[in-house]
Amino acid sequence: MLSLFIPVGIIMAAGLVTLSALSLHLFVLQAIWIAVGIAVTVFFLFFDWRSIFNVRWSIVAFYACALFLMLFLLLHGSVIRNARNWIVLGPISIQPVELMKAALIFLYAMYFQRRHLAVARFSNIVTSFLFFVVPAAIAVRLPDLGSALIFFGIWFGFLLLLGLPWRRVLVTVAIFALAGVFVWNFVFRDYHRARIIGFLYPQQNSLGVNYSVTQSRIAIGSAGFWGKGYGQGTQAQLGFLSEPTEDFIFAALIEEWGIFGGLVVLAAFFFLIWRILAIGSDTQENFAKCICLGVAIMFSVQCFLNAGSVTGLLPVIGVTFPFLSYGGTSMFVDCFLLAIVNAIRQRS
Repeated sequence: MLSLFIPVGIIMAAGLVTLSALSLHLFVLQAIWIAVGIAVTVFFLFFDWRSIFNVRWSIVAFYACALFLMLFLLLHGSVIRNARNWIVLGPISIQPVELMKAALIFLYAMYFQRRHLAVARFSNIVTSFLFFVVPAAIAVRLPDLGSALIFFGIWFGFLLLLGLPWRRVLVTVAIFALAGVFVWNFVFRDYHRARIIGFLYPQQNSLGVNYSVTQSRIAIGSAGFWGKGYGQGTQAQLGFLSEPTEDFIFAALIEEWGIFGGLVVLAAFFFLIWRILAIGSDTQENFAKCICLGVAIMFSVQCFLNAGSVTGLLPVIGVTFPFLSYGGTSMFVDCFLLAIVNAIRQRS
């Protein structure tokens, strides 16, 4: 158990320390959500998760509920920072896309537990594709391109790691490349295109579409190996760094704690992924194996997209860093998934 939660604790602690230097209010809220996540983990130590998630209709109902909330969000969601990503219920804001990530993991685990040996079958590829493409299309319209890419990553990650032949992989990539032309012309909004063009030409428009990644690079580049110290990060403290508590918290952390701090967080994260995959490998149930696989895929995709955006290796698409970035719903869902993985380890 400690080998699973020690790396998570390191990442959470790094996030809390960074938040405390930026916003005491968000620090308190994040601490509360972490406490809720710990309570969920303790709950699943005494409650058999299989009594709920081994029942097919409960997973389908979870997926349908998350999809309904996303549709409701698209039609009636509160607009915050030019996006309909939150359903506001008094003092609490809920992000349905975070619930959909967990729902997709359980749905794919249920679907592939008996089809993992036939993952290359065309009918299985198409059916599993439909599971993610509907919520992904809604996410793009919100607009939330980052979540749509995570949905895609969960689906494609399952196919790759369950043994999809490379010939089918290349065909799938070619199909999505052709679909990308359609998406570019008819789905993407102007600012989506601007971000991708800005990524291709990073030296241009540094005060416009490339402003966020430019300031992030300055924060990281000026940190040195040991950083500037607690509360001394000029880019984050003076407001130059965009979203320093969420999408760019990794850059804010590095600015204060240096490359050393960033490497510690990444090392803890990679160890966490290794432990989740090891737990999945040790269990004898295909359903549990697929859940662990899906959780590892989701965390890895989010980390890759976030770190890539922060360093300028990928376009800025607005994806949080698991267990590090501020966010109530995302922290709850991440802790919930980790609690399930720990329950699987406990019963292996």
